[in-house]
Amino acid sequence: MDFIFFRTFVKIKKILIMSKKINTLIFLLFMIPVLFSAQTLNTETQYSSYDDYPVYNGNDLGVQYSFEYTIAKLWSPVAEEVKFRVYKNSENGQPVSENSMIIGKQGVWYFNLNGDWKNYYYTFQIKYQGKWLNEVADPYAVAVGVNGDRGLIVNDKELVPDGWNNDQRPELKSYADIILYEAHIRDISIASNSGIANKGKFIGLTETETKNPAGQSTGLDHFKEMGITHLHILPSFDFKSIDETKLNENNYNWGYDPKNYNVPEGSYSVNPYDGKLRNLEYRKMVQALHKAGIRVVMDVVYNHTGDTDLSNFNQLVPGYYYRHNADGSFSDAAACGNETASEKPMMRNFLLWSVKHWAQNYHVDGFRFDLMAIHDIETMNLISKELRAIDPTIFIYGEGWTAGASPLPQDRQALKNNVKKLDQIAVFSDDIRDGIKGHWSDEKGRGFVSGNPDMKEAVKFGIVASTFHPQVQYDENRSYAQFPYSDSPLKVIGYVSCHDNHTLYDKLKVSNPTASEADLVKMDKLANSIVLTSQSVPFFMLGEEMKRTKKGVENSYKSPDAINEIDWNWKMENKDMVEYYKSLIQLRKNHPAFKMPTQELIQNNLTFLNTEDNPLLIGYTLKDHANGDSWENITVFYNGGDKDAEYSIQNKKDWYIVADGKTINENSKAKLKSKKVKIPAYSMVILAQK
Repeated sequence: MDFIFFRTFVKIKKILIMSKKINTLIFLLFMIPVLFSAQTLNTETQYSSYDDYPVYNGNDLGVQYSFEYTIAKLWSPVAEEVKFRVYKNSENGQPVSENSMIIGKQGVWYFNLNGDWKNYYYTFQIKYQGKWLNEVADPYAVAVGVNGDRGLIVNDKELVPDGWNNDQRPELKSYADIILYEAHIRDISIASNSGIANKGKFIGLTETETKNPAGQSTGLDHFKEMGITHLHILPSFDFKSIDETKLNENNYNWGYDPKNYNVPEGSYSVNPYDGKLRNLEYRKMVQALHKAGIRVVMDVVYNHTGDTDLSNFNQLVPGYYYRHNADGSFSDAAACGNETASEKPMMRNFLLWSVKHWAQNYHVDGFRFDLMAIHDIETMNLISKELRAIDPTIFIYGEGWTAGASPLPQDRQALKNNVKKLDQIAVFSDDIRDGIKGHWSDEKGRGFVSGNPDMKEAVKFGIVASTFHPQVQYDENRSYAQFPYSDSPLKVIGYVSCHDNHTLYDKLKVSNPTASEADLVKMDKLANSIVLTSQSVPFFMLGEEMKRTKKGVENSYKSPDAINEIDWNWKMENKDMVEYYKSLIQLRKNHPAFKMPTQELIQNNLTFLNTEDNPLLIGYTLKDHANGDSWENITVFYNGGDKDAEYSIQNKKDWYIVADGKTINENSKAKLKSKKVKIPAYSMVILAQK
């Protein structure tokens, strides 16, 4: 201890002599009593349970850079010793500085590294139960080197593009106005016909006026053309599965294997060896999307880590950040080897810090939580509160289920069936998804749009966004529409397909092997017609509008580009379908009747028609200028059968045919000429009294 005291005194004296900066003097005056009472060995590492671990509520863990000094802080109450090493390079080489950290209060170790260490790389290493564990970057790292093995000392606020401080989130008046569009960074641009120069990179999404061989827009311009409001980007934080030193190889992964949660993925950077670039490029991407009027949703995977024993969490505070079974083994509700414990104070603090980091420092506009039910309700509600304090228009949603059993009691899980307990957080509706196209796990199973009458009530349930409606038949013995689990249409995501499982077209094809190509196209259009005219927040996947196929591959999470990429020739080959989707999106945006924000408005203004004589026909009316719509009454029909259907309708006033099963024309002058309306097979028909 005398040696530690002497070394500390010498360092303080040296800094005081060399520094002329006032803030350094203030810092040192503050730190002197702390340093004099500190030690580099932790003699109090015995705890009876994780609940006994001290809690640190500060927001300064990790590495904080300034020109005069860099402060490193690590929470690890069970560490016996901690080393903080600094390197010149992002990989290999010997440390240029090796330091023993000092234990303070609440289990926090710290070290003050004097001088300017900008752009140097660092690691932490703890001694636990007499053994030195691996060197790793800390969980709070905001910049890393290649493959994320070392953190990078930077002022992250400097890694911004020109005009960043003037970047504005595109206007959003209500969550009801959201149209979500899911895409994978690499899929967007990697194809040779994308017309995008920076293929598979963040900055590929900053390029404008990109074209396919037919001269049609691709990438960012295509998204803008489609009229989406939010681009949901599959995991773009630093994940484990891609070797960033071998990007010439066709390595692919969706990215649901987190390594460093607070840093962009290096394989999407033009140079993963330079830890600064990925941060800058991600911000350029967000800035470009905002300029195009599109908000950015980040797909976050806080429910598990890509590695268990070797994760940053486990190498720095063994076991703490995870849930465990009664025998002490790792529980695995994520089906990936582990599940994180959001209810533990320091995991909860980390989650809150991380989402705020992305919202504030990267201007991210929304978060999609993977396997959200692994997280506890209290933590999710705190996340919602903290994010909406930053900006009330930030949108939060997630999968309301787990992939396996969890020790967390179900009444505490952020499950779909607990959505009424969630504060302005939405969940995906598997009811409408499977009701429309057939069950996800039965690839040959059919849905309503391909002739399955058993799914009619599930689709009706989805139309009213899983809320209570007196004309929907709820049955706890059914797989779907068991009870109205939502109290708001803004808390339910309506969709028919996403990155998981077959694409919509592939699912329809495999479950309808004798159907003609023309009928498959009709089913496809009908499927998303239901999604985009239902009352939930709509979601669809990049490429659905152009008949995207993954060549029958059901789980393409690590399939090559040949399976996952967007072939931009599809846009030319399916031009009519693309135009249909664009018209469908515009219809929803223009008519508030399709996006009522409350359960009460739906109950008062949406009336289902009596179609009991046809098990594959659904009809309903949106009445009395629903939600302030300019059209007085709107009647919508969905025909999931292979034969044309008819329905007798009141026509005291003229009904205009807005959608005829082939096209959508809001300005249509075509009037219904009789009391009977014809609904072609596998199609949607919309009538309006204007």
